[in-house]
Amino acid sequence: MNTKLNNRPLYEDVADRLREQIFSKQLAPGSWLDEQSLAEQFGISRTPMREAIKVLASEGLVTMKMRRGAYVTEVARKDLEQIFTILSLLEGQAAKETAVKATEAELNMLDHLHHRLEKAAADRDIEQFFEVNGKFHELIQEIAGNRWMNGVIADLRKVLKLHRRESLTSTGRLQNSLVEHREILRALLKRDEQASELAMRKHLAQGLEALR
Repeated sequence: MNTKLNNRPLYEDVADRLREQIFSKQLAPGSWLDEQSLAEQFGISRTPMREAIKVLASEGLVTMKMRRGAYVTEVARKDLEQIFTILSLLEGQAAKETAVKATEAELNMLDHLHHRLEKAAADRDIEQFFEVNGKFHELIQEIAGNRWMNGVIADLRKVLKLHRRESLTSTGRLQNSLVEHREILRALLKRDEQASELAMRKHLAQGLEALR
């Protein structure tokens, strides 16, 4: 691995590569992370590998088990319900704040992203829909401007990413998700705080149902 491409610590680059392998299922949920084998595969020592695994553990993507090592996190139904309960509260609050704080330019950016969602849905491009969906939610959180809240949301969404793509492939979910985004956008454009919060919470509740 070339460590001179940027000024980032080596373990951060390693964490990025491991994260990609987890999201792509190259490292399957429940699989053991063999530090020595992975370090040899990446051409590095065990120290940056160990630090990278700690980063992923802090994000919830890796679970540390006493005297057994590190494993890719398995997300059970109970976990999903708890995560969505928290996300519903936090992202609902973010939408509520965005309805008040957003500038006209920011609302136009949200509208533009929604048009991209519409196109991805029409093309049945799930990967593109998933990517733009993330940007739509992230922009709402950015506009709300609460970095502590946004940090928690970001970590929880990384865990959900282990399963989120599958939810969009369920019957009718892509179209339903699009309709829910329309409702969120409509409320935001009207600067209706309560409607924005409720629309976001409804969207997340439906996302949980799809994952079930």
